[in-house]
Amino acid sequence: MPERTTLSTGVEWIELSTTKDDWDAADPALLGTMLSELHLIRAFEESVLELAGEGLVHGPAHSSIGQEGGAVGSIVALRSTDGVNGSHRGHHQFLAKALTHVSGGTIDPANPVDDDIQTVLQRTLAEILGLAQGYCRGRGGSMHLQWFDAGALGTNAIVGGGAPLATGNAWAQKHSGTTDLTVNFFGDGAAQIGSVLESMNLAAAWHLPVCFFIENNLYGVSTRADEITADPRFSVRGQGFGIPSWRVDGMDPLAVHLAMAEASERMRAGRGPAIVEAQVYRFFHQNGPYPGSAFGYRTKEEEAQWRERDPLELTATRMRERGQIDDEGVAALRSRVQQAMTDAVDALVEPDPDRPGKRRIRPELWPETTFVNVGVRGDAGELEGLPRLDASAATRPVKFVDAVAEVMDRRMEEDPRIVVMGEDVHKLNGGTNGATKGLAQKYGPDRVMGTPISENAFVGLGGGLALDGRFRPVVEFMYPDFMWVAADQVFNQIGKARHMFGGENPVPLVLRTKVAMGSGYGSQHLMDPAGIFATSPGWRIVAASNARDYVGLMNAALALQDPVLVIEHVDLYGKADEVPEGDLDYIIPPGSAAVVREGSEVTVLSYLSMVGHAAEAIEQTGVDAELIDLRWLDRASIDWDTIGDSIRKTNAVLIVEQGAQGTSYGGWLADEIQRRYFDWLDQPVARVTGGEASPSISRVLERAAIARTEEVVAALEAVRTGFGA
Repeated sequence: MPERTTLSTGVEWIELSTTKDDWDAADPALLGTMLSELHLIRAFEESVLELAGEGLVHGPAHSSIGQEGGAVGSIVALRSTDGVNGSHRGHHQFLAKALTHVSGGTIDPANPVDDDIQTVLQRTLAEILGLAQGYCRGRGGSMHLQWFDAGALGTNAIVGGGAPLATGNAWAQKHSGTTDLTVNFFGDGAAQIGSVLESMNLAAAWHLPVCFFIENNLYGVSTRADEITADPRFSVRGQGFGIPSWRVDGMDPLAVHLAMAEASERMRAGRGPAIVEAQVYRFFHQNGPYPGSAFGYRTKEEEAQWRERDPLELTATRMRERGQIDDEGVAALRSRVQQAMTDAVDALVEPDPDRPGKRRIRPELWPETTFVNVGVRGDAGELEGLPRLDASAATRPVKFVDAVAEVMDRRMEEDPRIVVMGEDVHKLNGGTNGATKGLAQKYGPDRVMGTPISENAFVGLGGGLALDGRFRPVVEFMYPDFMWVAADQVFNQIGKARHMFGGENPVPLVLRTKVAMGSGYGSQHLMDPAGIFATSPGWRIVAASNARDYVGLMNAALALQDPVLVIEHVDLYGKADEVPEGDLDYIIPPGSAAVVREGSEVTVLSYLSMVGHAAEAIEQTGVDAELIDLRWLDRASIDWDTIGDSIRKTNAVLIVEQGAQGTSYGGWLADEIQRRYFDWLDQPVARVTGGEASPSISRVLERAAIARTEEVVAALEAVRTGFGA
C-alpha cells in the first residue's frame, strides 16, 4: 500500500462573525457613519429604480439594494488614496468611496447631508442618467463610474474585468513607496473568471497590496452559485494561490469592517494580497425594480428571509440597543436622505410638457452631440517641443534588434517611470529575440519584470499602472496572436478607458509585439495585428521598417499619453542597419509617413518588412511607383497629407501587407482611400495580402499563405495592365 499524507496549504482561511462585545467596543462615530452611508446608498438606489421604472434610465439599472453592507463595511475606513474598482453592480461601491472621501470618513446620522454629499448624490445620478454633469460626463452611465480624486478607479461592465487593473493600481502603490491599498469588488460569477484567478496569482507572486473582495449574492442573474462550482465558498480560491482569506456575513457591516481591518493590516504591512468573501443578497432581480421571484428563479420565502436581515435594520437595531440612536433618529435619517435624493432628482428632471403626469430629463443637461468622439485618444500635444529626426545627421551601424534594446535603455535611463514586463523579457539575454538585451541587469527586477504566462493579467496590470499615472508600462506580447487571450483587457479596458470614463484621463501604455511570418511557428503565432488594432478604438499603432525610424517611433510612443501598439518584424531583427550618432532622443510624430521612392504611376503604401519587399518588386518590374512607408497606422495618426498628394499625382493605389486577408490592415484603409480620393482614382484600390488561411507549419504552405516580393510584383503588373500599359 502506498503511504498517504494529508497535505495542508498552510494559508489562513477564516470565517469571522461579530459578537456583542464587538458591537459594544465599536466607535459610535463609526457605527453612525456606516448607518448614514447605508441609508444614503439605499435612498439613492430607490430613486434610480423609480427613474428606471419611468423609462428615464437609458440602459440597465443594476440595483445594489440589500448588498450595501459589504461595500460600506469594507470602504468606510479606507483612505482617499486607497483605490477601489468594482463590477457592473457598483453604485454602492462607488458611492461608499465617494461619500467616505468627501466626508473625511465621518458622517453624523443627525446631519447626514451637506453640500459635498449632495453634490456626490447629484453627480452620480447624473452619470447614471447619461448627463454632462456626471463624473464621466455622461459616457459611463450605470456601469462605468469613476472619480480618481476619491480613489474610485472605475466600475466595470465586464464580469471580472477590473481585477487586472486593480492589481496594476496596487503595483503602483507599492512601488511608489506608499502603504496604500486597492480593493477589487466582484461577484460570485466572476470568482471563476480567468482574469480574476490570473490576477490573484500575479498579486501573490509579486506581494501586491490588493484585496479581492467577493460579493457573493448567490446568483449570477438567475443561476445559483452551487450550479456553477463544486465549492460555492468562493474564498477558498485563496488557498490555491497562497492568499489568506476571510469569509464574513455581508449583511453585517461591522463584521465586514473587522474582516477588512485584518486584511488591510496585512496588505499595508507589505505582506501581499488578501481575499474577503461577503455573503450578501440583492433584493431585486439582476436589472430593474422587480424581485427575482417574479422571474421564477427564487422563492418569495427565500427573499423574505433575507429581507429580515437587511443591513440597514441590523445596524440601526444594534445602535438602538446601545442608546446611540432611537426610532425617531432613524426615521429622521431616512427622511433626510430621501429629501436629498428628491432634491437631486428635481435638479435633473422636470415635468414633461408633452406627456401630462410624466417626467423627462431636463433637455439642457444632455451632453452636446459634438462630444461623441472627443477623448478617444489625446491630441498628442505632449510631443510639442521634443526633438525631431535630423535626416542629414551622421549615422553609425547597428543591427535592428540592438536598436530596439538601445532606445529602450536610453528611455529607461532618462525616465525612471518606465517599467518593462512580459514573458522571459528578463532572461535569455534580452528575451526570445534580444529586444530587451541588458535591461534586466542594468535596471533590476522592479523595472524589468518577467511575468507568468498570463497575458490577460499582466497586460491588464499594465493598464492599471497606466491609469494610475505614476509609471509608464511597456508590455511585451511574445507573439501578437496572444492578444486574443487578453482581448478584454486590450480592447474593452485599455483601449476604451480614456473615452469611456469621460475622455480626460490618459492611458500611457506601450504594447510591443512582433510579426513572425516565415519562422514556422504556425497558425497561432504568426498573425499581423495591425488590422485588428486599427479597427479598435483608442489605440495608436506604429510599425517601423528600419532601425532609424524605430527609434523615433518608439520615443514618440513613450511620450504619448495614449496606448500605443508597437509592431516589429522578425525578418528585420537581424538586419544590418544604422541609426544617428549621439543620443537616441528624437521622435517621429504622428502624421509622418516617409516617401521612400518618388514615382508617378502608382502609389504603393506599406509598412514593416513589406516596405523592403515592395522596393524590390518596384525595381524588378520597372513600374515608376511612389513607395510610401506609412510608419503610423491608426486612423488618427496616419499621414493623409502625404498619401493624398501622392494619389493626386499617380491616380492609382496599391496597399501592400503580408498577413491574412480576413484580419488585414488594408481593408479599412482601402475603404477610407476610396471615400477620400475617389475623384482622383482611375482604377480600384489594389491590395497585396496573404491568403485566407493563417500561415501553417509546413514551409511550403506557410510561404503560400503570406505575401512577399513575388506577390507585389504580380500586383504591380496588374496595376500597370489596368492603365492599358
